[in-house]
Amino acid sequence: MALGAKKTLPEVFVSDESITQMVSGMVRRGEARKIAPRLYTTTMNELPDVVVKRNLWQIVGALAPDTVIGWRTAFISGASEDGSVFLTGSYKREIKIPGKRISIIKGAGRLEGDNPFISDVLFMASEARQMLENLMPTKAKGNDTRSVGRKGVEDKLVRILQSRGEERLNELRDHAKRIAPQLGALREFDILNNLIGSLLRTSSATLVTSVAQAFAAGVPYDPHCVERFEQLRQALASDILPFRPRANMPPAFTNEAFYDAYFSNYIEGTEFPVDEAIGIVFDGKIPAGRPDDAHDVIGTYQVVGNFREIFTTPKSFESFIDLLRSRHATILGGRPNKRPGEFKEMLNQAGSSVFVAPGLVGGTLKQGYDIYQSLQSPTERALFMMFMVSEIHPFDDGNGRVSRAMMNSELLAGGLCRIIIPSIFRNEYVSSLKRLKNHNDPSAYLRVMLYAQEFVNRIDFTDIEHAKSVLTECNAFADPVDNVKLALPRKE
Repeated sequence: MALGAKKTLPEVFVSDESITQMVSGMVRRGEARKIAPRLYTTTMNELPDVVVKRNLWQIVGALAPDTVIGWRTAFISGASEDGSVFLTGSYKREIKIPGKRISIIKGAGRLEGDNPFISDVLFMASEARQMLENLMPTKAKGNDTRSVGRKGVEDKLVRILQSRGEERLNELRDHAKRIAPQLGALREFDILNNLIGSLLRTSSATLVTSVAQAFAAGVPYDPHCVERFEQLRQALASDILPFRPRANMPPAFTNEAFYDAYFSNYIEGTEFPVDEAIGIVFDGKIPAGRPDDAHDVIGTYQVVGNFREIFTTPKSFESFIDLLRSRHATILGGRPNKRPGEFKEMLNQAGSSVFVAPGLVGGTLKQGYDIYQSLQSPTERALFMMFMVSEIHPFDDGNGRVSRAMMNSELLAGGLCRIIIPSIFRNEYVSSLKRLKNHNDPSAYLRVMLYAQEFVNRIDFTDIEHAKSVLTECNAFADPVDNVKLALPRKE
């Protein structure tokens, strides 16, 4: 009988009068154990706090039914770092269980918009209620406080505005106004109302976060993207990067620029045999069936192979935007449907990588340019510039090509060797960008880009055919495969 009862019990359960004798028998037989007052588990070989973490909301619902998950807990969708869980109920109480502290705050029960949670024994505070509760004053400090405070609320309002737009903020404000009297949160509603008004630029309030201030000023930016920029800046500024000077004189400059344009298009999917590409660029031989692809290669070469153009670097944010637009317009000049020189109007992505939203492009470019200005050497600025433009993806198409052109402009203007990503090196290049984007880790990116620069620096491009033979020997033209790698040429 006891064994059958055990099978019907959940992993963690609360004992009451109806099962007291059965539970006592299970404990004696080693089939259950007590982990807190009235709280038992049938798991015998794990630490109590591990069991509690796995079954947290079932436990909260059993120990504190008919309460509302709110405050910091609802706001961050989980327990605080110190294990605190904040609820609102008809009574005040504190319950300690392994690894967690459940605090029930006396206050209003379920209100409009609070949704059922965990078999209807708990309720989750609505978004509007979360905002009001987390603007309420609290005496405690740190992550054990029940409120995230004004800064946390500002941050979340900005994220809502970014992802769901102005209409959602207005809906949230209207909802908060309806429930504020029941929560006794009229003061907090006034604060929330002013914050939302400032973000929507219909009123003015003192905002405490830089992201919110940027939205209120009409130059919103993507804070997560800027965080990655800062990680890269720190890595660039703290590392001693190699100094690889290069004499940029014809014909070596001309031939090197051709291979720059050729590979920059090849890794984006515009593939030509190298001899056919030479004919396209230098002899104007446009393949009858692929005029648009040919113009991509020519357009890229017109940027990276133009002395006056490629040696120009931005001296102000305005000139940076002008350069970015004009170079993109030249590179994609043969594809009017791609809106050459115009920033995107729709969200774009590559695979699972989603880039900066259209409304945040200008502000994020401004934040990135400010960081770019703080860097000292041409190599630092070049590597930062390449990632910044690639990561923001400001255009519908051609972002990789324009980002690499902007990078090599910095290098060449500084008298340094340009960076070219050969076809065989595409996987390493893309993986390093993803590592920085998804994990805020710039180490692979720096390693890949500096290796590619060393590769180029060892090749004499004075004769285009000689350069082709060296590139062939080093597997540069090969498609990316696991058993073939890019080899460094012997120093010439």
